Amino acid sequence: MLSLVEIIKKHVLKNAYDYGLADPRSVVGRVIGECPECKKDMKETMKLIASTIGEINKMKKEEIEKEMQAFEYITKVEKEKTLELPNAQKGNVVTRFPPEPSGYPHIGHAKAAFLNFEAAKIYDGKMILRFDDTNPEKESIEYVEAIKEGLEWLGITWDKESYTSDHMNEIYNAAEKLIKGGKAYVCVADQPEISEMRSGGSIVACRKLSAQENMERWVRMLSGSLKAVLLYKGNLESQNTVMRDPALARILETAHYKQGTKYRVWPGYDLAVVVMDHLEGLTHPMRSKEYELRNELYSSLFADLGWKKPELVEFSRLNILNAPISKRLLTPLVTEHKVLGWDDPRLPTLAGLRRRGIVPEAIKNFVLSFGLSKVESEPDWGMLLKENKKIIDPISAHYFFVQDPVELEIMGGETQKVTLKKHPKQDLGFREIEVGSKIYISKKDADGLKSADEIRLKDLYNIKIIEAGNAIKAELAGDKMVDKKIQWVPENGIKCKILIPNDLLKDGKFDPESLQEAVGLCEPGCLELKVGETIQFERFGFCKLDAKDKNMRVFIYSC
Repeated sequence: MLSLVEIIKKHVLKNAYDYGLADPRSVVGRVIGECPECKKDMKETMKLIASTIGEINKMKKEEIEKEMQAFEYITKVEKEKTLELPNAQKGNVVTRFPPEPSGYPHIGHAKAAFLNFEAAKIYDGKMILRFDDTNPEKESIEYVEAIKEGLEWLGITWDKESYTSDHMNEIYNAAEKLIKGGKAYVCVADQPEISEMRSGGSIVACRKLSAQENMERWVRMLSGSLKAVLLYKGNLESQNTVMRDPALARILETAHYKQGTKYRVWPGYDLAVVVMDHLEGLTHPMRSKEYELRNELYSSLFADLGWKKPELVEFSRLNILNAPISKRLLTPLVTEHKVLGWDDPRLPTLAGLRRRGIVPEAIKNFVLSFGLSKVESEPDWGMLLKENKKIIDPISAHYFFVQDPVELEIMGGETQKVTLKKHPKQDLGFREIEVGSKIYISKKDADGLKSADEIRLKDLYNIKIIEAGNAIKAELAGDKMVDKKIQWVPENGIKCKILIPNDLLKDGKFDPESLQEAVGLCEPGCLELKVGETIQFERFGFCKLDAKDKNMRVFIYSC
């Protein structure tokens, strides 16, 4: 049986191995789980954990791995998550992803798209990509293409592509069926009157017209000779305010990006989605919980039109802490040039995540981890970044970077070529660095040096500090084990800048300081990197090359 000290060491080693540095918050739960009695003196337990972390965080990964061999670890076998649809039959499932092309796709779209895509795959069914494009004032072909490009990047394919605006005649036919059945009426009252009626005031006169009179008005509304709105005749006393005569169609004179000026009467979401779900044979339409109050209207319209209602499936909307998802909040940031564009690495847009170096597999694993749960949550970026790091760690080459470089002269340091592995565990090849008597180290490391200190230049050799301060001088000091190791780059290091994205919002408002910079030098091998390539700057983090010119490389910090 392991002692408390051994139990702590066991879990600190595992945590440090998995995440680079051990974190007491991640370790303490596992220690208590294996040794419940340690809770009797948590002060002493936390002291032991802190002390052990201090020792193990100084160790190389290879050393940690070797130490771990003395312990047994239980491998947690997770049951593979699957998406279960109610009353679904294999081979007879049709889902749809119906974005409105009024903005760039974001991580919330990714969740909806993956849920529909994966569910269709599980049941050997089909997924439709349907553009809900019935608001000509907001939509454009630019956003259509951006959505398709984003889905393709995520690896999502679709069996059919459709546009609601191509089915206006079928939608008009449905509207006329509702009018003739006394379930919809053409209203010429102004908005304040309609709002008052919905709030319990007097009923507008239009609501009392016959079906024939409403059809005559409908024809005039379509032709352009009547300014009106088509309202659903619901229940003005309903506790669900959505059912209090909601609008089904309205007049919008703006030219449509696809249909031009062919139509002036455009359906609202509620009418359009019912007609399209029926026309396309949807079996399991999915939508986020924010539409919950509209479910009654959805069902009522299907019943009034005499159509079989599909199985409506709900899931929770994905919100990210301090990262606006809604287009209402995102669009002003872009149009007012507060961010670098729709692909700013601080944004939750797919373009922003891609530019930051977040890979599609990480996004898929992250969004599907919530499943079809309706429980609301607001995770921060940590969960996604952790997933991303797990995927890119084995495939990212390692390089050296020093921030705010300070020159260090090595007395007797002869010019030599050092061959280093591009990855400590994977076979990614080698890199060569030519190093002479002058190198650069980071200002942070330089500020901590004192005369007579002996340090290890990582993967090079030991030096002893002769002079500290602004002009640092050192001499070679053999190969004995030393505690302190620091990063370095050779004299011909390349100028680089790393953009570091942080939370876009602070206290609910845009934080102009949310994009920081780290300026310094990286090793010459970085000249060979291609734009878009992700690497790991050792002891700094994973970074993606964003831009380059003759004398500068610009990276974006990924995770």
